[in-house]
Amino acid sequence: MMCMPLVAFSAGKKTTNSNEARRLFEATYNKVFGDKGCQLHYEVNLVGLYKTSGSIWMKGKKSKFVDAKVDSWNDGKTIYTVYRKKKQIHVFDAGSDKRDKYASKFKFTLDDFDYEIMERISGYVMIKLKQRKEAKGTVKEARVLIEEKTLTPVHAKVKVAFFWANIAISDFKTDDISDDLFVFPKEKYGSDYKYVDKH
Repeated sequence: MMCMPLVAFSAGKKTTNSNEARRLFEATYNKVFGDKGCQLHYEVNLVGLYKTSGSIWMKGKKSKFVDAKVDSWNDGKTIYTVYRKKKQIHVFDAGSDKRDKYASKFKFTLDDFDYEIMERISGYVMIKLKQRKEAKGTVKEARVLIEEKTLTPVHAKVKVAFFWANIAISDFKTDDISDDLFVFPKEKYGSDYKYVDKH
């Protein structure tokens, strides 16, 4: 799927139905993070300071991702992150904040925000999430572009502290996500790889 540029949303009709906005976002969130699972390709740009792209598979608390430098498996209990160039395998507890210095900064719950439909145009809807004062999460604001008919996420712009991250999403699928995908294939990595315990 092509990612639709955010600038295309300058002429759409604005609405402020917060209940509908919450419903649409929550339905999309559940497609991404729910028990059925999903896979997608992502491109992340962290205010020009950090750029990466790759593919990720998720199912409940389990995940796997592959990018230019690492492969990572999370079976819900243990995370194995393979640094291919260094020939190292870092082993983390799945709940550890040390597992990823960037992903661990993006913490929130659905109740952290006030929701607003900013614009609708050509089958897409832009939803704004603004952090409530009592929220404990780290995400201050987000703007999420969703294909409304399929509830497929296309783009997200997320503010953490004082910086913004742009996340383009493509090739989103929710079919045939097997639990076997999240099991670390230990036999694939021989004695030339060193294990580093990060528990």
